[in-house]
Amino acid sequence: MMISFNGANYVAQQINYRMTEGWKQGNDSTEDWYRPEQTFAVRFASLISTIKALGFSAMDLWTAQLNWSWATDTQIRLAAEILEKHDMRVASYAGSFGASASEFSKAARLITRLGAKVLGGNTALLKHGRGDIVPVLEDTGAVFAFENHPNEKNPEDVLRVLEGLDEEKVGVCVDTGWFGTNGYDAGKALEQLFTRTKHIHLKDVTCAGRHDTCAYGEGIVPVRRCVDFCRENGYSGWYSIEHEPEDRDPTDEVLRSKILLEEWLRGS
Repeated sequence: MMISFNGANYVAQQINYRMTEGWKQGNDSTEDWYRPEQTFAVRFASLISTIKALGFSAMDLWTAQLNWSWATDTQIRLAAEILEKHDMRVASYAGSFGASASEFSKAARLITRLGAKVLGGNTALLKHGRGDIVPVLEDTGAVFAFENHPNEKNPEDVLRVLEGLDEEKVGVCVDTGWFGTNGYDAGKALEQLFTRTKHIHLKDVTCAGRHDTCAYGEGIVPVRRCVDFCRENGYSGWYSIEHEPEDRDPTDEVLRSKILLEEWLRGS
């Protein structure tokens, strides 16, 4: 089954799940943990072994855990070796991929070195340098999947961002949770974006108007309907289980979601 663990689930891990100052606090604490080259191998191996022990054979590597802006050749090589040792595939690279062609290229080259090709997130090139996106993707063999966030209230907003870009190389990473936060039916969004969907961050949230994530079936997002639609219409990509609570370890809830997702993908 094409199920992956999103590395960003552990956004609050390094601050003991007390993320009181927002996403940047968690992101920065994670980067501070993984950035030092002398401790990278031990810390990255611990992350991968933890995810493997949960029963996952694939993960979405979050940029805070190996950022294209600071990753050295040594760190990338070590990451590849650790992933291979634990038989862990990389489904996508999740995060933000720079504001210039050279930065975007660094992100694309990093993830292709780790055996993946999907950049699932955002880049400032969409606003200031759209013409550079496709050439970088053609040069590196990567694919860019734009992830909807707070500013994209509905599928029309997403498609407007991607207007005029090569549909083979540039598509959508559907984040079901952000559609829920924005009060839009994520099942309907998937139907409208399906032909351009290259990756899915499958996420539930407790209520519209907030982005408090939760286990599948405990929030307002019609997660099963999203999965059923994709399965019935031939979606062949990854389902990334994403759950990023600010105040608790998400592991048990991720495992409950994984069990449900496996049942749904079997049609149970």
